[in-house]
Amino acid sequence: MREFMNEDFLLENDVAKVLYENYAQVMPIIDYHCHIEASEIAENKKWENITQLWLGADHYKWRAMRSCGVSERLITGDATDYEKFEAFCSIVPYLMGNPIYHWSHLELKRYFDYDGIIRPETCDEIWNLTKEKLESADFSAQSLVKRSNVALICTTNDPTDSLVEHIAIKEDKNFDVPVIPAFRPDKCLKVDQAGFKAYIEKMSEMAGVEVKDYSTMLDILAKRIEYFDVLGCRTSDHSMEDTVMFDSTVSAAQADSVAEIVFKRAVAGEEIDKETARIYRSSLIRFLGRQYSDRDWIMQIHFGALRNVSDVMFSKIGPDSGYDMIHGGSGRIASAAAMLNALEKDNSLPKTVLYSLNPAENTAVSTLVGCFQHTSDESEGLINMPKMQQGCAWWFNDHLRGIKEILSTISEGSALGKFIGMTTDSRSFLSYTRHEYFRRILCSYIGDLVEKGNYPMEIDTLAQMVCDICYNNAKDYFGFKIV
Repeated sequence: MREFMNEDFLLENDVAKVLYENYAQVMPIIDYHCHIEASEIAENKKWENITQLWLGADHYKWRAMRSCGVSERLITGDATDYEKFEAFCSIVPYLMGNPIYHWSHLELKRYFDYDGIIRPETCDEIWNLTKEKLESADFSAQSLVKRSNVALICTTNDPTDSLVEHIAIKEDKNFDVPVIPAFRPDKCLKVDQAGFKAYIEKMSEMAGVEVKDYSTMLDILAKRIEYFDVLGCRTSDHSMEDTVMFDSTVSAAQADSVAEIVFKRAVAGEEIDKETARIYRSSLIRFLGRQYSDRDWIMQIHFGALRNVSDVMFSKIGPDSGYDMIHGGSGRIASAAAMLNALEKDNSLPKTVLYSLNPAENTAVSTLVGCFQHTSDESEGLINMPKMQQGCAWWFNDHLRGIKEILSTISEGSALGKFIGMTTDSRSFLSYTRHEYFRRILCSYIGDLVEKGNYPMEIDTLAQMVCDICYNNAKDYFGFKIV
């Protein structure tokens, strides 16, 4: 029997151990999609205790606590920080098989040098140890990023964000890790949802121009994209929730015409039906695709989520609080295919990463990605990276089985050696251990193929593949300039 979380944790064969210990373990991290606040890096934030650092905005842990019947007061309510941590420690022993069990122990092990087990009996020991260590300079936001061997971070930013924090970070002589914005225009697309009118008013205030029609909004978006680009932005990010809303039966000109009318109706406070909203989004996605393609940006699309399914809890604690789920509907892949096809015919299809939250769609996404990986200019010859990528195991899927399934899907339907690897998709400065988790599983997956004779034992080739998936492919695909 193996010791819990020893140096061979998740490394199931000898090849895996060699690949991880000599190659994967030392590669820097590119966090090309996360929800860390740039302001916390700019101010070099510190935390008073482990609750603030661990539980303050982690809906993964909140959801696990609810699964064990913990009162909401001890999760997002008015309980003290100690009471919340005590409640978390009380439920961890029940989380066998849950990635939170592994992540939490890895975080304590890597950042706090704690090798014990999280349980009610060790609550005070962990609380006191972490509280003492958090007082040191090694536990500021910037120090944690550097200690984690992070080479670059992409935050997630609305078009109306000033990005002053990114400028401050860039000018900080004591911090040399690039922190660049990712462009996320979701609120511009949600013309049929509450808050659209208020958002356009916010955009008007930011731009100093009244956004009274669709064309004006497009002009402002183009200027904001240029501004993001100047600050190093290389990627957009779209949360399309349950499905990719795109109507390929309407021409670009017709969609633009409808969008002008719909926009004015929406800012006047009128209700917009879903089909009309779909046409509006088709127009806006075409516009954004052209903008991204012209700048060689990558378009990331996340879909398959049904959000805020509990109206009662949404009214109490708002979004991103653990009340989203995997959408089980159908038709998403066909809609995504129609969108990619339309953009390609317009010569405005940017490099794209597709993430489906529904694991039942992994193979379908793989086959869709394979339809658009070609280069349009035959004279370019051999290219380093394909145009399209299937995204990593995301959100409800970034556990042991989910990561293995994505690796298997990409291996069987595409080219594993060109995969862009893992990202944190997190708000926590300790979540970089998720890269270790992924890399251990990756090395084990590759090692298993070699041990079974399904791939030759050529260490140079295997090592290069591991280093590429962990770091090089993301760097090349996004075009990040990392010194």
